[in-house]
Amino acid sequence: MSSIDNLPPLRQVIATHELSARKALGQNFLLDLNLTAKIARVAGDLSQVDVLEVGPGPGGLTRALLAEGARRVVAVEKDPRCLPALAEIEAVYPGRLRVLHGDAMDLDWEAELSAPRKIVANLPYNVGTELLVRWLTPASWPPPWESLTLMFQREVAERIVAKPGSKAYGRLAILAQWRADARIAMTLPPEAFTPAPKVHSAVVHLTALPVPRFEADAKVLSRVVATAFGQRRKMLRSALKGMAPDIEDRLVAAGLTPTDRAEQVPIEGFCALARVMADVGKA
Repeated sequence: MSSIDNLPPLRQVIATHELSARKALGQNFLLDLNLTAKIARVAGDLSQVDVLEVGPGPGGLTRALLAEGARRVVAVEKDPRCLPALAEIEAVYPGRLRVLHGDAMDLDWEAELSAPRKIVANLPYNVGTELLVRWLTPASWPPPWESLTLMFQREVAERIVAKPGSKAYGRLAILAQWRADARIAMTLPPEAFTPAPKVHSAVVHLTALPVPRFEADAKVLSRVVATAFGQRRKMLRSALKGMAPDIEDRLVAAGLTPTDRAEQVPIEGFCALARVMADVGKA
């Protein structure tokens, strides 16, 4: 597919605007409009939805989101070199695309979009995980977004969907799966990108649950999980001993085996432990 609108092919756009990808910005451009259309479709029906896109670059995914019927797209781009190319897309879709020049890490994005909202992005590699953690840890739940459709390095994607007992299972899996359904929707080889990265990539789709799967205080759960996986090779009673002097009794009260390791504990178990640990540190 060379075009999904009346705009030039992406390779021509990149050549015209001299948009060589910059490693410092975590840029790897996805130029195949067939693939960007598939990613946009993973996000589901966009016709009544505002979409946040981070790191649009030359606008391949931006064009796909608009062509797939997104009510409105707000694209956040840090690289000023990309703005003229994105302005050309704005002209073809008047009133449906707003480009913000700035850093997504500093943006109050919720104010820029009307509900319902979805986030769809080929995230820059250098900030992808941090942005995901931010989106998964809002001040209250449910979050301001309905779903996240995000491109990551495949290794990161596998950590998001990992199950207990696997080497990939850890804090990111618990954070994602406690309050969302998460799946890998598609994988992409390095040659799909310009320049080709050294690793495969994958698109992860997360759908927010109305309430968390299991009751737990988010801050206590985060602290327990971070401490447990901070020394994942140790037994729970050793890894968590600094959190409470009676940690073995608390582990047993939560239905856990003190000699297990963090990667053996399912999300429900960590939530049970968070409830048992809720009084730790309180006066």
